[in-house]
Amino acid sequence: MNEAAPPPTMRLTVDREALAANWRALDALSGAASAGAAVKADCYGLGVDTCVPLLRDAGCEAFFVAHWSEVAAVARHVPPSQIAVLHGPLSPADCAYAHSTGALPVINSREQAALWLASGGGRCHLMVDTGINRLGIAPSEANEPIIAALDIDMLMSHLASADEDSAMNPRQRDAFTTVAAVIPHRRRSLANSAGIALGKDYAFDLTRPGIALYGGVPRAELAGIIRPVVGIEAAILQCRTLAAGDGVGYNSTFTAPEAMRVATVSIGYADGFLRLRGPGNALFHKDCRLPILGKVSMDMVVVDLSAAPDLVAGDWLGVPWDITDCAQQNILSPYELLTTIGQRLRPG
Repeated sequence: MNEAAPPPTMRLTVDREALAANWRALDALSGAASAGAAVKADCYGLGVDTCVPLLRDAGCEAFFVAHWSEVAAVARHVPPSQIAVLHGPLSPADCAYAHSTGALPVINSREQAALWLASGGGRCHLMVDTGINRLGIAPSEANEPIIAALDIDMLMSHLASADEDSAMNPRQRDAFTTVAAVIPHRRRSLANSAGIALGKDYAFDLTRPGIALYGGVPRAELAGIIRPVVGIEAAILQCRTLAAGDGVGYNSTFTAPEAMRVATVSIGYADGFLRLRGPGNALFHKDCRLPILGKVSMDMVVVDLSAAPDLVAGDWLGVPWDITDCAQQNILSPYELLTTIGQRLRPG
């Protein structure tokens, strides 16, 4: 098939200047430290091929992914030596891939340290767990010979409650400082997006913003600094007039109280517009709010056209995706609102 596909009936737009401005703002807030960028999960759903070149051109030189399978896409745009893999090596094949590509493993355990050293070792990063209890060696393991044998570029830890004014934040910072005095390394990194807002005592040498790059505001200090990045629109597929008593969607969870004009719109839970975002929410045409009726389907939602009765198939509606607006998120976190975006909804 040589024919180009017709234009999609959904549009995801990334405000390129806003993304670059967010990185520059977070880099400035990092003080003497530099800001890296978490670009895992396809840049939180917004597209590696769109976002990584923008971050690179803004000045970013350190990129973090979770899986080895994510390295190749990022390496199309930046040197592999600037890419760190947070999950570290779990097999000799992972180590071989690291050596062949130049991407750096983040060592998270004595077992991973042994695996890396057995493969020939070389430059790596090391994660120390200071209280989140996910990945990382325990501080009590800092003096072990296998850790001392590593060539550690960056010593890392991760804040568990940086989005809150929690006593855990200074405890983790102090624990990190203590262990850094024991383990030889070149650079230190602790702060995520929210951690940057905690101030220079958390910045060390490199910060690792993620959600704030893409428009999230994890702490009030970042409000007015971080700009929204993502916009989503979907096209109307069909309009119809319901009679009083007609049901809409699976299980007819909405029943028309009277005759009403409705539209079926090209977006659904396969695109990240999850079912829990249906009840009480709406799509928009300019300033007109068009309530969602019934359950969100895999590829479609139905909306009430009472406020915009002249709309027809092919017209575009705005889909709320403001990741700072808790009211439209329902129970979704900003992270989930971005990373659940489906494969069909990608920047053009």
